[in-house]
Amino acid sequence: MMTTNTQAIRVRFAPSPTGHLHIGGLRTAIFNWLFARHNNGTFLVRIEDTDRERFKQEYVDSIIASLQWSGLVSDEPIVVQSERLPEHTALVEQLLAQKKVYRCYCSEQEVLARHAQKYGPQDAFIKYDGHCRDREPKDISLSSVIRFALPRDIQHISFDDMIRGTVTFDMNQFDDFIIVRSDGRPVYNFVVVADDAFMNITHVVRGEDHIPNTPKQIFLFQACGYVVPQFAHLPLILGPSGDKLSKRDGAVSAVEYKAKGYLPEALINYLVRLGWSHGDQEKFTQDELIHLFSLDQVGKKGAIFDTDKLNWMNGVYIREKTAQELFNYITNYLAPDFIDAVPAWNEQQVLQLLQLYKDRVLLMSELMEALIALYTAPHTYLQADVDKWIGSSTSAHLHEFVQIIEKLPTYTVDSITDAVKTWCKAQGISLAHIAQPLRIALVGKTASPGIFDLVSIIGKQETISRIQIFLRHIDN
Repeated sequence: MMTTNTQAIRVRFAPSPTGHLHIGGLRTAIFNWLFARHNNGTFLVRIEDTDRERFKQEYVDSIIASLQWSGLVSDEPIVVQSERLPEHTALVEQLLAQKKVYRCYCSEQEVLARHAQKYGPQDAFIKYDGHCRDREPKDISLSSVIRFALPRDIQHISFDDMIRGTVTFDMNQFDDFIIVRSDGRPVYNFVVVADDAFMNITHVVRGEDHIPNTPKQIFLFQACGYVVPQFAHLPLILGPSGDKLSKRDGAVSAVEYKAKGYLPEALINYLVRLGWSHGDQEKFTQDELIHLFSLDQVGKKGAIFDTDKLNWMNGVYIREKTAQELFNYITNYLAPDFIDAVPAWNEQQVLQLLQLYKDRVLLMSELMEALIALYTAPHTYLQADVDKWIGSSTSAHLHEFVQIIEKLPTYTVDSITDAVKTWCKAQGISLAHIAQPLRIALVGKTASPGIFDLVSIIGKQETISRIQIFLRHIDN
């Protein structure tokens, strides 16, 4: 039965569960999602699990979790390709009855031998010669594949790509390709067509590595009586050298980016800008992306992946979040037991420290590490900072600081700051001569957020304890 698409735009993201969702796949999903949202269309997800040798359920779960983490949720129930095998089989039988496909009983060795005899053993492109196409079918119990009968009355096939314009292939680049293996399993190009038609897909937005598959799929759409969707092939993401993105350059899974501490909105913003642009604007809200996104603005050339720029973008998004939002993200996605790792602090202290440190990091993992490092009193001190800031009067200054904070009627950052500034003025010393040794005592080095903020947040007793430990160190 013929399936037709509707006027409303319907797109799909169709990952194969042979690994975790990689960064290129995530960008394809984002472009599909934005295209659907911009056009008030429908975004769908299909799990293409025909490669049973490399299939793992953990990859299915990981892909779905990565899409959910990114906010790319299917608008309808997820379609699992293998569950539609009866429908695929029925369609094959229909095409056999219509003589649009045929059984081929040739072994691989026979195909190779005939090709070598005709073109010579050095010819690299092995093209099936149609040996079984016009012969009477043999006993169907014998081992066979099923091949598509290519039309013989055309010289080339073209399609209009929404990104690349007209793409043309000469027919001598194709042969009667296999649609069902000898073990009865239908192949990728066939099931993609069957499922796209079943899901009423109107636009197929995918990577440019699928361009060679498109003519075969168009032939199958036409043979089945289906409406051919519009195609748009995205440029590849490239490494700094201009070659295909490698693992070293950043071609890792969304799971790894999540674990490293990238926020999904920052990663999405960055990936959208790899191949798509709107003037010189770099940062977009989700509403802006939905409003502005168009395939017309997607370039034809591959985009260079720049980790430094991604890190910068992630830092921008971290700084824009409230401490509560950062805390919620950490406990929801990165470390549900994070508060247990700092048992002496209450949630309010953690929130204050997140607010204090968020301007100093590019990754959420760095933010967590900074808080853990602060929680753990330093066991060593950066010698270069000690040499620079610890002098003969440092011990006396730190002892005086302890007495100052012990006498404070209220223990706040403002009261601590005012009291220390007053003391420094009376002593005729710069604030740095007490602030820098304090930093070394509290965190082991002079690089830290505002020292009096730290003193107020970690508390009076912890501050005094760390100063006393440091005093013993410098006294020795």
